[in-house]
Amino acid sequence: MREMVRTIIQLPEDQAAALERAARRRGVSKAALVREALGLLLARESGEAAVERALRAAGSGASGVRDLAERHDDYLAELPRS
Repeated sequence: MREMVRTIIQLPEDQAAALERAARRRGVSKAALVREALGLLLARESGEAAVERALRAAGSGASGVRDLAERHDDYLAELPRS
C-alpha cells in the first residue's frame, strides 16, 4: 500500500452529511470515499478517463463499410470541409 499523507479538509454541512451517508451505505470509510472521488476527478482532469471511454467505444458501432479499417484515410478525405 502507498504511503498516506494526512490532509484536513473542510466541507459544507450538506456535503459532510451526504459523505457520511454514502460511506455508511457502501460500507467504507469517509476517507476511502474521498480518495475514490478524488481519483476519479484527477483521472478526468488528466484525460485518462476520456482515453478509457474512447477505447471502450472503439468498434462498438457498425458503419456498414467493410473496408473502413483499411481505407479510413480515403473516407475521411471525402468528407466535406466546413
